[in-house]
Amino acid sequence: MTARRLMVLGTGSDVGKSLLVAGLARAYARRGMRVAPFKAQNMSNNAAVTADGGEIGRAQALQARAAGVPLSVHMNPVLLKPETDVDAQVVVQGRVQGRYSAAAYQALKPSLRAQVCHSLDRLSATHDLVLIEGAGSGAERYLRPQDISNMGLAEAADLPCILVGDDSRGGVTAAAIGHHRLWTDAERARVAGVIVNKFRGDPSVFAPAADDIRAETGWPVLGLVRWSDAARRLPEEDSLGLGRTMGEPGACVIAVPELPRIANFDDLDPLAAEPGVSVQWVRPGQPIPAEARVVLLLGSKTTRAALGAVQAEGWDIDIRAHLRRGGRVVGLCAGFQMLGHRVCDPDGIEGPAGDTPGLGLLDLETEITDDKRLVEVDADDSLSGTRITGYEMHMGRSRGPALARPWLRPGGTPEGAISDDGAVMGSYVHGLFASDSFRRHWLSGIGVEAAQASHAARLTRALDAFADEIEADLHLDALLAIAR
Repeated sequence: MTARRLMVLGTGSDVGKSLLVAGLARAYARRGMRVAPFKAQNMSNNAAVTADGGEIGRAQALQARAAGVPLSVHMNPVLLKPETDVDAQVVVQGRVQGRYSAAAYQALKPSLRAQVCHSLDRLSATHDLVLIEGAGSGAERYLRPQDISNMGLAEAADLPCILVGDDSRGGVTAAAIGHHRLWTDAERARVAGVIVNKFRGDPSVFAPAADDIRAETGWPVLGLVRWSDAARRLPEEDSLGLGRTMGEPGACVIAVPELPRIANFDDLDPLAAEPGVSVQWVRPGQPIPAEARVVLLLGSKTTRAALGAVQAEGWDIDIRAHLRRGGRVVGLCAGFQMLGHRVCDPDGIEGPAGDTPGLGLLDLETEITDDKRLVEVDADDSLSGTRITGYEMHMGRSRGPALARPWLRPGGTPEGAISDDGAVMGSYVHGLFASDSFRRHWLSGIGVEAAQASHAARLTRALDAFADEIEADLHLDALLAIAR
C-alpha cells in the first residue's frame, strides 16, 4: 500500500493546524480510509505514551484518536521538550536522544532528516492517506537550510501542500501573500491553495480578500473553516492555550498554579468538562484563591525550576494555609515529586546540578535520573477500588516512608502516596481523571456530583461534530485530489 500524502503548512503557530488535521483525519476515516497523522518535529511538553513504550506529542495522539488508529512513534519522529528558553530534551522516534541547546539542535537537524523520512515512509506503506502537519510558520528563511518539518520536508518527500491561515487574528491576507513572496518558485509550486481557519461572519464579505490572494499568489482559497465550538472542546496542543478559567462561576474551584515548563496539562480536561467544577489557573503574581477546595500541581519538564517558582511566588505558603482551612492538595508527576522533602538532580539532568527543598507535605525524596519511564498503566485506586488507566512519563525515582501508603496499585504494585489524613495525594500517573468511575468517586470526596458520564464519549462527540463542520466547510474530494 502506498498512501496519498498531503502537507498542511501554517502561516504561524497556533493557527489551528493540529485541530484541522484532526478534523480532516476524522472526516476521511469516516469514509472508510485508513488515515495516519504525521508531524516531523513537534515542540511541546505535552506528550503521550505509545504502546511500544515510546512518546509522541499529544496533538498527534489526538489526531490518531480521530483517525481511529493506534499511536506510533513514527507519527512524530522528532519531539522537542523545552527545559529552558534555549535548551530542550530531544526525543527521536520515541526515545530520548539528549539535551541540546537551540544552536546545537540546528546543527543536529540535518542528520535527523533520514529518520524523519523513514518514519513518513513507514506510515505511507500501511495507510491510505497521511496528513502531514507543518511546524509554526512554513516560510522562516533563517530556518530553511536545516528544515526538516516544513518546505524542507516537502522537498525531500515530494509533498503537495496547502497553506492555513488564522482569520481570528486578522492579517490572514497579508500572511498568505507574505509566505508566497518568501518562498522560491519551486516552493510556491508545491502549494495548491489556502484554507482560512477560525472564520467568523459572512463569507461573502471575505470574497475580495480571496480575490486578492489569488491575484497576488495564483493560489485559490480552498475554503473558510468557521470558528468552531466543537474544536474548543478538544484538548489544547500547547501552553499558548493556557490561562483561561475553565468551568462555571460558583462551581467547586480547583486551583492550578501555572508552573514553568508545565507538561501534560490535558490531565485537567476531564475535570474542566464537569459542570460542577471550575478549573482556575493561578498566574505568576496571583495568590492561590482562598475559596479553592483543591490545589492541583501538574507535571513540569523541570521539576526543580518549577518548585523554585512555587516558593518564589509564595504559593508554598498559600498551600499550607489552604490545608489548614481543610483543603486538599494533589500532585501529578513532577507535582508529586514537589510534595516531598527534597528534589535532587546530582547529574544536572534537567538543568544545573543541585538540590531544592520540597514542600514537605509527603515523607519522601526524589532523585532525578537519566532513565526515562514510559509505560501505559492499568491500576486500581487504593481508596475506592475503581479502575484507572493512564500512563507514566517521567525521569526520577521517589523513595520514602510515604510510599507505604500508596494511592494506586498497578498490577498490585504500590504507586504514589497519600498522607495520613488523606488531604495530600500524589502519583506519577497521567490521565487518571479520564477514568470515569474514579473521577466520580474522587469528585464526590470534594462534594461534587459528577455529571459527565464518559470522558471518552465526550471526546468522540466533539471529534464527530468538528468533522461534520469540516465536511460542510471544505470540499474533501478536492483536497483528496490534491494529495498524491
